[in-house]
Amino acid sequence: MFSRISLRSRQFVAAALACALVPASVAQSIYKTGSPEAQTVPVQSVSTMPAPVIAARAWIVVDAVTGQVIAAQNPDQQVEPASLTKIMTVYLTFDALKQNRITPDQQVPVSEKAWKTPGSRMFIEPRMPVTVDELLKGIIVQSGNDASVAMAELLAGTEEAFAQLMTEKAVEMGMTETTFRNSTGLPDPQHTTTVKDLAILAQRMIEDHPDRYALYSMREFTYNNIKQANRNRLLWADPSVDGMKTGHTDAAGYCLISTAQRGDRRVISVLVGANSEASRAEESLKLLNWSFQNFDTVELVAAGQSAVQAQVWEGTTDVAELGSTKPLLLTVPRGKTGEVRMVASRPDPLLAPLSQGERVGTLTMTLEDKPLRVVPLNVLQPVDRAGFFGRAYDQLRLWLQQYL
Repeated sequence: MFSRISLRSRQFVAAALACALVPASVAQSIYKTGSPEAQTVPVQSVSTMPAPVIAARAWIVVDAVTGQVIAAQNPDQQVEPASLTKIMTVYLTFDALKQNRITPDQQVPVSEKAWKTPGSRMFIEPRMPVTVDELLKGIIVQSGNDASVAMAELLAGTEEAFAQLMTEKAVEMGMTETTFRNSTGLPDPQHTTTVKDLAILAQRMIEDHPDRYALYSMREFTYNNIKQANRNRLLWADPSVDGMKTGHTDAAGYCLISTAQRGDRRVISVLVGANSEASRAEESLKLLNWSFQNFDTVELVAAGQSAVQAQVWEGTTDVAELGSTKPLLLTVPRGKTGEVRMVASRPDPLLAPLSQGERVGTLTMTLEDKPLRVVPLNVLQPVDRAGFFGRAYDQLRLWLQQYL
């Protein structure tokens, strides 16, 4: 037996010494069997209490800071977005402005198709000058279908081509259940979405275009000597509300995406299928108030602070500090912060070298065994690769853990 063990030991030591000489990238591929990208559990809504009764076909309320769903009803049901569509029309226009493909004071030609588009209108005319900035206000405040078509034609040549760009952007955002067929929201059997997807769009609008988002709080706009008021009644009812868009067709019912900021928190409500203008405003405000009153967004770990200490192999130090360069925030029911648990998922073993900012896993924040949010785990301080004998020693320890 002694001779057999000695032979096995000699074989391993030779292999360990050889491994110590291979590049770090090869060693990493040998040992890192877990995927830091994997999420084994779905993230669930925050609410552990009954949501208010809402008179609408489908709705969702989301914390805009964390992106967490607070509560929802029929979030995946296919619905017509009506004029909520125009948020994507405006988003792509803001993109074009940011990329300097167009300018705010640029004059826009008005086609006969745009001029004759039915429904809500800004009242643009083929021979009357109109600028990009005016069209934006006409889309956002007046919900102008004519303005939406004119903007689509400016950016893509035709409204059909622009609708394709809208759908492609939706896919890129993760709006997996959305298809756009026009820039306005006029009825089309294939022009559908979900309230969950619309919440994603609203959050991206706020995050990606904060310098232009204030247009959504405009209460009125005048063009062609015609003054029209914003149809979002909440802009007058609650000073914390600063957007976002109304919509209505016979099939869709009355719809409203509303968002409010109170202190450091921002909440987004998406509601479709209400039975009146008054009802969509009242029910949306009910959702906003309920979310602010019953939930908090708390900082669990400060930016740059260690959330997890992980053992490192083949490095100049034995421990890596893992966390995030951003604060780790979580939306939880009020009074439940102390019950939150954090569970790390990372490769094991974790091998040096590790560069600062490198993603090495995920951190799942749970409440009552329910996963609420999953965020990346990043290396906060770099860990260099150890020398020859340090690597060989750690490889021997790894082998002993695996085989003995």
